[in-house]
Amino acid sequence: MSRLFFSNDNNVVRTLPPLVAQLADKRRAAMADGKPQARSFALLQGVCSPFFDRLGARLQSAGGSVCKINFTAGDQSFWSRKRDCIAYRGDGPQLHEFYDEVFAQRGITDIVLFGDHRPVHRAAIEVARKQGGRIHVFEEGYFRPYWLTLERDGVNANSLLPRDPAWYLEVGKRVPRYGNGQVFKSSFTARAWHDIVYNAHGLRNRWCYPAYQRHAPHSAWVEYAAYVRRAIKLRGRQRRDAHDIKQLIQQDRRFYLLALQLNSDTQIRQHSEFRDMSQLIRAVMPSFAQHAPADAILVVKNHPLDPGLDDHESIVVNLAWQLGIQKRVVFLESGHLPTLLGHTAGVVIVNSTVGGSALVHARPTIALGQAVYGLPGLTFQGGLDEFWREGEPPDMRLFGRFRNTVIHATQINGGFYTRAGIAMAVENSLGRLLAEQSPLEALLQEGA
Repeated sequence: MSRLFFSNDNNVVRTLPPLVAQLADKRRAAMADGKPQARSFALLQGVCSPFFDRLGARLQSAGGSVCKINFTAGDQSFWSRKRDCIAYRGDGPQLHEFYDEVFAQRGITDIVLFGDHRPVHRAAIEVARKQGGRIHVFEEGYFRPYWLTLERDGVNANSLLPRDPAWYLEVGKRVPRYGNGQVFKSSFTARAWHDIVYNAHGLRNRWCYPAYQRHAPHSAWVEYAAYVRRAIKLRGRQRRDAHDIKQLIQQDRRFYLLALQLNSDTQIRQHSEFRDMSQLIRAVMPSFAQHAPADAILVVKNHPLDPGLDDHESIVVNLAWQLGIQKRVVFLESGHLPTLLGHTAGVVIVNSTVGGSALVHARPTIALGQAVYGLPGLTFQGGLDEFWREGEPPDMRLFGRFRNTVIHATQINGGFYTRAGIAMAVENSLGRLLAEQSPLEALLQEGA
């Protein structure tokens, strides 16, 4: 098969990280006449919103060729240009052959997707990588709420971001200083509505896309029922949680914060040693009981989007009694996170974006999974047992340069779910998608 997936990267040197250099070599090798290829984008699965539809229209208006590959009736419902799409109705083993054929026929130079661990995306990434195509991965932002992530080749633990603090200290001198980004209104209602629309159309999958396998562990309708139950529960909990937080602060109690994530989060399932939050809780609480200062409190805060399918509070309460620390543990279903971060003695996370917020507040932090911010000088590099007494605040000079570099290299100001956020994200993504090099590739080249 002829190589159709490359572009011209004349300035890339061989001292780049191996993957970046190999892909650059492939793109250069494909350029027989020295002229860049016309760009042809294949958009795979996106978030449950019109974001990919608006992005595809903008790429077309900028001169790119665009096709959308749909895997579910929900994908199909959010794509308005029916002639520019392909429906894949096969099963997993056929995906590589499908991508090989479609990418060749359409001369695909770039693939665009949300989340690099979805089964339908892993095969596409392998095919594009083999043939030297650009891989653009969207994800929720490393620094929220006004940033989203757009990287080439991978995100989170698969990111090409270096793990060397010295690199950030040097490169951070040359990048702009970034604030919180242009503000836009967020809306949980808009996000929930898009999700319901997507999954309502997905009821047709058994007839239209019978072989499709969800990447999430539970059906949307099971989660919706759980969300309703949790919403009712929260109405009676918010006042109590706010009182508990106020008491901790007013009494000047030393407390550590354990921030829970979602069991369905690929960050947990793919990039940590924990299968779920129950296992995390059972690892952290005994360590706290045995090694934390005797006057310290452990605050366990649930994720705000947790559907409530697992009763984390019961696990925490029962384990606290077993460990004899029932008076030293507080479970929060809700609560103002910045207030907690402003007063906590330390933060325990796996690889949540709460870790980035903890560093903003200069809190001692330990990341128990793979996290882009899990660097010496930012997070505690020892074990959890030692963290309770030996954790130290981050080097804020390093963090400032790390944050500016990460935003410059990987973040887009905008959002996925509201009209204003989507409009910003589309316009701010366009230049990065059309560029020969990503900002991170350029920084890696400069530092080579």
